[in-house]
Amino acid sequence: MKLQKLSSLFLLSFTALFFAGCGWQSIPTAKNQTEAALAEVTNQYKRRADLVPNLVNTVKGYASHEQATLTQVTEARAKATAVTVDPSKVTPEKLAEFQAAQGQLSQALGRLMVVSEQYPNLKADANFRDLQAQLEGTENRITVARQRLIEDIKAFNNLITVPPTSWTNSILYHHDKMPQWDVSAAEKEQNEKAPEVKF
Repeated sequence: MKLQKLSSLFLLSFTALFFAGCGWQSIPTAKNQTEAALAEVTNQYKRRADLVPNLVNTVKGYASHEQATLTQVTEARAKATAVTVDPSKVTPEKLAEFQAAQGQLSQALGRLMVVSEQYPNLKADANFRDLQAQLEGTENRITVARQRLIEDIKAFNNLITVPPTSWTNSILYHHDKMPQWDVSAAEKEQNEKAPEVKF
């Protein structure tokens, strides 16, 4: 009788340890974390897109003949807001499309800020300075959110590809690796350029 109790206790302990370390809980938790991190990235991009119309209107007031740049920003914003990504159903293709659209808006905004530097009255406008500060803050938030997403995707992919948790994924969950966040080729090229300093 005593031996039977010990066997049951051993079996119970073994089962608890197995479920604790096999990914039974950690895989769904990691998936939820990546979805939340991606939602935060999209939230920050939406915040940026919401700033764009006010920014364009302010710049237009001082630099109306920079119509081509203003139009590019407006069109890039329209494309960026048209491409959405569902964190629970993200595919590599959809994520790449989303990243490309956001990258185009980043580049268009970069050109707009360069143009703005040529207009002292615009730079002195309080509304423009406020929008510029909000935009810079949002870009910083986007960077932090993307970094967290990259780490969460890495942790999730490790769980579903590295034993023993990968065995649990194969038996129970059947999740595929999540596509890792990356910037577009055009953004990479721009990031690799040394900044131009003018005095």
